[in-house]
Amino acid sequence: MKIRPAVVADADALAEVHVLGWQAAYRGMMPQEYLDGLSVADRADGWRNWLTTIQPPQAILVLDPGVAGFVTVGADDEEPGVGRVYAIYVRPGSWGQGRGQALMAAGVRQLALPGLGFSEATLWVLEANVRARRFYEAAGWFADGGMLVDESRGFPLEEIRYRRRL
Repeated sequence: MKIRPAVVADADALAEVHVLGWQAAYRGMMPQEYLDGLSVADRADGWRNWLTTIQPPQAILVLDPGVAGFVTVGADDEEPGVGRVYAIYVRPGSWGQGRGQALMAAGVRQLALPGLGFSEATLWVLEANVRARRFYEAAGWFADGGMLVDESRGFPLEEIRYRRRL
């Protein structure tokens, strides 16, 4: 498995992985109408925009071949000196094959680069997403008691924060 930095040419594939990942991972946790309405074209525009403006310490790493998955990392907006895994998704047909583990390891290595100064990292996960929580715990993350309710999409999503040392 080859992991590399994302480039603008990856935008369409990133959008597809993102949408398919949401539709598979969040089925039953979000309104189905919302999931069905997700648009690869809309997400691709967002990805192109982000890929042309991204600056360290943010990084988007993709798993080849064919952008089989991605991880996005950077600084935690809420805690100075702490890194964050913002998103990690693998094409649903590839789940359970170690691709997510490889991406998570690459994301953690990226956050642990000496020049960034991060000694720990956080991530947020839907409280109801038991599969993802097991995945994070197996990778050395632990729930640290942080909780929030995200209503930015028009419905409440209860999230919990995970943390780990780098």
